[in-house]
This record gives sequence, C-alpha cells and structure tokens, in this order.
Amino acid sequence: MEDITAGHLLLDGKDITQTPAKDRDMAMVFQNYALYGHMTIYENMAFSLTLRKENPNVIHKKVLAAAEILGLTTQLNKKPSQLSGGQRQRVAMGRSIVRNPKVFLFDEPLSNLDAKLRGATRREILLLHKRLKATIYYAPEAYRVYLNGEQVREGDSNVFSLFGLTPETDYALRVEGASVREECAFRTNGETCALNIRDFGAAGDGRTDDTDAIQFAVSSLPPDGRLYFPPGRYLSRPLSLKSRITIELAEGAVLLGCPDRERYPVVPGVVRDMDGGPEAHFGGFESEARPMYQSLLTAQYARDIKIVGLGTVDGNGRNSDFWTKYREFPTARPRLLFFNRCENVTLHGVHICDSPSWQVHPYYSKNVGMYDLRFSAPKDSPNTDAIDPESCDGVDIIGCRFAVGDDCIAIKSGKIALGSTLNTPADRHTIRNCLMEFGHGAAVLGSEIGAGVRNLNVSRCFFRGTDRGLRIKSRRGRGKNCVIDGVAFENIRMEGVLTPIAINLWYNCCDPDRESEYVWSREKLPADDRTPRMGRFLFRGLDCVGAEVAACYADGLPEAPIEEVTLENIRVRFSPDAKPGVPIMENFAKKRCRLGLYLNNVRRVRVRNVTIEGAEGDGLIVNHYEELETDGLTEKPL
Repeated sequence: MEDITAGHLLLDGKDITQTPAKDRDMAMVFQNYALYGHMTIYENMAFSLTLRKENPNVIHKKVLAAAEILGLTTQLNKKPSQLSGGQRQRVAMGRSIVRNPKVFLFDEPLSNLDAKLRGATRREILLLHKRLKATIYYAPEAYRVYLNGEQVREGDSNVFSLFGLTPETDYALRVEGASVREECAFRTNGETCALNIRDFGAAGDGRTDDTDAIQFAVSSLPPDGRLYFPPGRYLSRPLSLKSRITIELAEGAVLLGCPDRERYPVVPGVVRDMDGGPEAHFGGFESEARPMYQSLLTAQYARDIKIVGLGTVDGNGRNSDFWTKYREFPTARPRLLFFNRCENVTLHGVHICDSPSWQVHPYYSKNVGMYDLRFSAPKDSPNTDAIDPESCDGVDIIGCRFAVGDDCIAIKSGKIALGSTLNTPADRHTIRNCLMEFGHGAAVLGSEIGAGVRNLNVSRCFFRGTDRGLRIKSRRGRGKNCVIDGVAFENIRMEGVLTPIAINLWYNCCDPDRESEYVWSREKLPADDRTPRMGRFLFRGLDCVGAEVAACYADGLPEAPIEEVTLENIRVRFSPDAKPGVPIMENFAKKRCRLGLYLNNVRRVRVRNVTIEGAEGDGLIVNHYEELETDGLTEKPL
C-alpha cells in the first residue's frame, strides 16, 4: 500500500513492483481484524469472492472448506460481536484463505490476544501454514493443462501425467486454474528405438498365448529402447525383463496374466555357488528366502527399467486358483511385478490389478520410483497388498491411488533370519500425495521388519475407508536389528478410517509360533537378540473424521518400550454410529469403540494441540511411561 522508493518486489521470481495491489495475489490479515460488524461470519468470509462475482456454489464450497480448517463451522451464522477475540482472528484469516493467495501478510496477528490465547493462535497459524502449503491427493481446485499452448487435459489431483510425447523434444507446460497459473519448460529424454509388439507377432486378442512373441521382443530390444503395446489384450505367461528397457502400455492395452498355475515356473529362493562363493538370491515371500512361482513381470539383478503408460497389468487372479486354493500350493504364490536386487526402476501411470498375491514387490532394490499408479483388487482377495518394498533403499511412491484386499503399502525388511544375515534396512522412503481407498492398512510398516526401517516420511495423503491409517506392526522374535526410527507422518486427511494410528508390538500373523506364549505374554521378558526396538514416531497435522474404534492405539513391549510418540496438531472426530472393532491384531484382542488416545509401554509421550471429539471415557490414557507432556489437549462431545 506504500510506494516503493528503491529496489524491486518479486513474487515467485516475477517482478510485481508496478502491479496494482489488488492484482498481486496477496492477502492481508489486519491487527484489528477489520471485520464488517453488520455481516454474519459467512458473509464476512465470502465478501471478497462476492465482489469478484464468483459462482455462488463455488463461494459456498470455499467458505465451508475454510471454516472447517479453522474450526468455525458452527459460527457461520453469528455476527463478529458474538465471537471471542481468538475466533474473530480466525475469521480474518478465513477471509484470506478463501482467496487462495500466494502470500499471506499478518499485521501483528497476536498482539490483541491474552497470553494463553496467543499461544493457541500461534499453533493454529503454524498448522494453517502447513495445511495450506501442503494439499493432499486432490488439488485445491480443478485445473487445465496446456502443452505448447494447446489444452491437453483437465484434472483435480495434485499429481498428473502426460504420455505420448516425442523423444528429445522441448516442451512448454502451463497449468491454469481459477486462482493459479504455473509454467515450466522441459526436454524429454532420448531413446535408441521404439518398436511395436505387434511386429513381433503378438496377437493381442486375449486368447492367443503371446508369451513367446513378447519374450523375444524383450530379449531383442536394443539398450535404451522402448517396446510399445498398442490397445489389445496380451495373454502371457511369466516374462523376464532386462536392463535398459522401457515397456509402454498404451491406453486400452492390457498385459493379462495366464490363469493356469501349472504354466508358471518355480523360481528358487537361494542357489549356492558351486565354487563356494556367496549364495545368489532369486525368490522370496513374506520376508523369507524361499521358492516361489515366477511373477508375471520379473527382473533379476537388472537396472534402468521403466514400465509406463495408461494401460493395465492384470494378474487375472479372479480367474485362477491363486485366490481360492493358495493354502494347498507346494510353493509361494507369484507377485505381479517382482524386482530382485535391481536399480533405477520406474513404474509410471499404469493400472495394476488382481495380482495372485502382492502386486508390486521390489526386493533388495535401490532407487525405485512409482508415480501416478492405480491399484485395485476386490476387498476379499487374499494378500493383495499393492506395494511391498522389502529392504529397499530410496523408494518414492507419489500420487498413487489404492483400493485393494490387504495393505495398500507395507514396508518390510525381512524376518529375523534375513534381518540378521543380510541386515538390510528399509531406508529413505517417501510416500506423498496418495489416495488410499479401502484396505487393511493405508501406510504400514511390517510386520516383517527384521532389519528395521529408517528415514521414512509419509505426507499429504488422503486415507478413506481403510481399517487402519498409519499402522506399525511387529512382535517378539523379529530380532535386535528390527529398529524403527526417524519416522514421520504429516499432513494427512482420513475419512472413515476405523483406527487412524496403530502401533502394535503384539502382531499375531504370518508365523508358525504366532499363538505361542512367547508372543502373547504380557510379562516383562528378558530383552535379548530376538527383541525388536521401536524408536521415535512423529504424527503431525492429521485430520481424521468418522473414526470408530480408537483414535490412537500404541502398545509396546514391557521389556523394550517404544522410545517416543509425538502427537501434534491432530483432530480426531468419531462417527456417531461407531461400531466396536479390534484396534490391533493380537492374541486375545478386545473390541473397542470410540477409544481416545491409548498409549502403553511408551517411554516419552508428547501430546500437543490435539482435539478428540466423541470419545467414550477419557480422551487420553497412558500406562507404563516415563515422561508425559501435554500442551493443548481438547476433548469435545459429538
């Protein structure tokens, strides 16, 4: 509002020195709130949008969204004089939020508040900053995408993909929405050749066995070449991939797994070196080196592999006996995509569905990127986890969508045998902007984590309808190398997730001794080489509505308590129609209903700015701890 006497004012690298204030895409929150006393809270928040003559339905949606963020939903029909100072401050903030500006300017926003309210408002501003800066799977508004000036698509998700681009070509990309415009330039990579699978004799009719044609094409493709699958249904037995290859499945192309189990070769788990050298590993399942049926797409000790496009990899589990008779099999079921000791693997855009068991299984691999994928399997399909990276280093799971019969993502690092002999932890994993719809757990650690997990960040995700949200599961017997530390879960929205947070050191599945007294005994047993260790866990910026069983259920071992659990800037609202359920899978599990924050055998518990709405009984129950810090725990009825 003042003239600039020297220098330049830059916003996102753009000089806006001479741009009128109203066109700078900034929002001002004044020290004295500057609310209109004759208007309702709703009318105050909608005022700037009304002046812009935006669609009333759009205005309504934006006001309600801002009110929910700021906890003002029940105040919208009141006048400013009926609100407290802190509430009026939030209204002033909400009036800016609805504009979705690039910059918020606050004029001493805390100076009019007392000391207690000042601290609470400071926390709200920090949380607001994180929420507005870090949207989840869906973008704040719909947008249009232009490539070299031509509109190529519309979207509403934070991650989108473009295919069919020309190699070694410069492109200009522009994204435009009602209140956003972003531009960038990029150049596509080169390739040695692009070959059509039909030219190798593949029929693509869904009946002809195309295995030989596809395998020959894969084996013959020059390094850094691309094998293109046009629309069609390509029935195939298991295939072996090689290094420096790109498989592109066009929209309408389906790589369809053979339903006849007898035609799947058995891959050995470990083969001994004839000259006495190190063993060579080839197969495994449920974190043990063991024989298995070969996966539909398998890569062994390879690098620089890409599987991309808008097509589908279909395991055809629904038409086989992989889902119905698997307990009778002589060996482990195949995965759909299996990468053993590979480097630089990229999966991008494809739909992956109906695997015989786990859908994507990177195994002791490095630098694995999975982007904008879609996973699906029926709710009752057994063990159809979507992504199970095991003992991998450098995994990115970005913008993916899940609806499966088991865990959406389960990070593993071996049972005690592999955890102690190979001792390869899961390291440097990032999960971001994903949508998890249905599944036992959304983002899961374990239970087979014998070599531990470190440097994991899960953020900006949307969980909807899963049994559990953030799920850590282990048990006695996973071993001393089972150390989980440096794990953060931030800025996550959950709807209809029965138990948003579960940390379980009493897991009772996947092992022959799962029902033994060693697993279930609540006595303080000696800590030894079989005892797992749980380190620090940070849960921050979670907004959970429609929970039913428990807000948080963390249950450590008495001989090796969880080191630290921090719960910060979290809201959990229970469903009024909640039904009892089991918060964790353990022996003698008890059903719970609308249980608040329950933490047992945790050394340090930190609860900061947490709201629990509708819990039955106390909102916070902590047993067997050394240090408890609470700063801003609010309990509300429904």
